Amino acid sequence: MINLLNLFFPKVCLSCTAHLADNELHLCTECRHELPVTNIHFSNDDFIKKLFYGRLKLEYATALLYYSKKGLVQELLHNLKYRGYQDVGLCLGEWLGAELTEVHQFKTIDLVIPVPLHKSKQRKRGFNQVTKFGQAIASSLDIPYRDNILLKVTNTKTQVFKDRLKRWSDSGAVFKIENTGQIENKHILLVDDIITTGATIESCAAELQKAKNVKLSIATMAIVN
Repeated sequence: MINLLNLFFPKVCLSCTAHLADNELHLCTECRHELPVTNIHFSNDDFIKKLFYGRLKLEYATALLYYSKKGLVQELLHNLKYRGYQDVGLCLGEWLGAELTEVHQFKTIDLVIPVPLHKSKQRKRGFNQVTKFGQAIASSLDIPYRDNILLKVTNTKTQVFKDRLKRWSDSGAVFKIENTGQIENKHILLVDDIITTGATIESCAAELQKAKNVKLSIATMAIVN
């Protein structure tokens, strides 16, 4: 029987925007199979930790997908950030969250914190693209999600075209923490959409690790390949 709701409001793949079959959710079967998964958390590969070597101390670090220009992952993240397809974050968060429940290292995490947007940018966009991703991971791990601890206090311009040194200088001292007592002696999972140079995560971590005895891990939707 034809699903009348899908007839008038067809569900589309969050990556390629093709119409989804009734048994498909968020992503079409072809895109799901073609997305370049990293499997970092299963392989114990520490190359993300090495990216931050000498810059910050991490317990664990993972990303769900590899990102490349003009690839499926770029289209997926563009659909999330610029076209308002918020279910991208939900889909990827549920996917990664389910996998992290099978990895014993991530069972020591106490709470999930997202990389924040400045309030003016979030007001303009209408949402933080990391919110549903982080909430889904927190739900899978059965731990709290907190977006009232790490705040962005300086509204920086887009960092897409900045080199590493310029990105880092612009990212420094633009975040602050509140409600510090909620993270003291905790293992935090900091979540973001993509790792490029790592400058933004480094700046966030510098603030979070000002709290007493904080351990930090990171998880992102993607990392530049």
